[in-house]
Amino acid sequence: MDSGYTLCIIKPNKSSFSETFVQAHIDLLAGNKLVLYGGAFPVYDNEDKPLIKSKWGLLSYLFQKKVLKRKRIAVRTNALKCYLVEKHVDAVFAEYGMVGAMVTQACKQANVPLVIHYHGADVYNRSTVSEYKDLYRDAFNYASAFISVSADMVEKLKEMGAPADKIYNASCGVDTEDFPLADISNSPRNFLAIGRFVEKKSPSSVVKAFKIVADKFPDAKLWMVGDGPLFEETKKLVGNLNLQSQVTLAGVLNKTQIKELIKNMRAYVQHSVTAADGDREGTPVSVLEASSSGLPVVSTRHAGIKEAVIDGVTGFLTAEHDIDGMAQGMIKLAGSPGLAVKLGKAGRGHIMLNYHIKSRIALLDSIIQKSIK
Repeated sequence: MDSGYTLCIIKPNKSSFSETFVQAHIDLLAGNKLVLYGGAFPVYDNEDKPLIKSKWGLLSYLFQKKVLKRKRIAVRTNALKCYLVEKHVDAVFAEYGMVGAMVTQACKQANVPLVIHYHGADVYNRSTVSEYKDLYRDAFNYASAFISVSADMVEKLKEMGAPADKIYNASCGVDTEDFPLADISNSPRNFLAIGRFVEKKSPSSVVKAFKIVADKFPDAKLWMVGDGPLFEETKKLVGNLNLQSQVTLAGVLNKTQIKELIKNMRAYVQHSVTAADGDREGTPVSVLEASSSGLPVVSTRHAGIKEAVIDGVTGFLTAEHDIDGMAQGMIKLAGSPGLAVKLGKAGRGHIMLNYHIKSRIALLDSIIQKSIK
């Protein structure tokens, strides 16, 4: 099939700085693309126009959603079905399992194939999986394909009831031209961490590991990029450990700013863990971007990171919550720019071979086209 089909991409939010992978799908997937958003309830097009045209219908929808806490809302399902039919949509690509579950009935009524892309919390967060259990079951029965971003997630989806022959392991990719190999041979002892300040990224573990590094190398520095519910707690920890002059909490930065930071770094660090509610990573795009740029990665044996980082070859991996283990990996790199260069170049090769955005998108395109009868 050629790329002349119409693809409707449905995503949770209109925009989010941490969801660069969603934007990559919008920009790069084949087909004539339409985009809808609105949490797990897709009700707006990309021009902010509601799918539910009637004022009373919209009020009914909001009442059922916000007051009655319903998930099966006929007026929303009917509006989406009509949209899919009116726009002659050939396939729907749903970002996140909750979104896929919510649009399953409309896709079924419109006789439109559905492909669902899972990313992490939609598979691992226990309360989310429990809340959407019945809708997930419907999605597993109807959808044509389920995209996982790690081998661990493939097994979890099978446990949840997704048909094994419909599951594809297709992690997010990175534009290796946009994140070229940096020369870190003369880099200072600078470490970079990027991501939301949430439990599964354990920013406090990164700070505590860096404290051990800083005690050995007083000129070492750490940049932490991002925001989130644990930001203030992390800031307080930095103060308690007297690291204010060595740790920069940079807040949210755009891609250009991040690329400039990378040029002055020795390594990338991320201490991903399983959160108390079961939430886990998929395959963090920031890890892929850093590795594409030639930064060795110090991280944990967690979800898709185990595939993206080869321990001792492209970086160092340690057990979740092993702060000293992370610190020792950072210390090795702080003490040897040559080792950092060697691991970083190996990481670049690993990303080029296995995570190049063109090959990742080509795989998704083939899965979507296969779903269209």
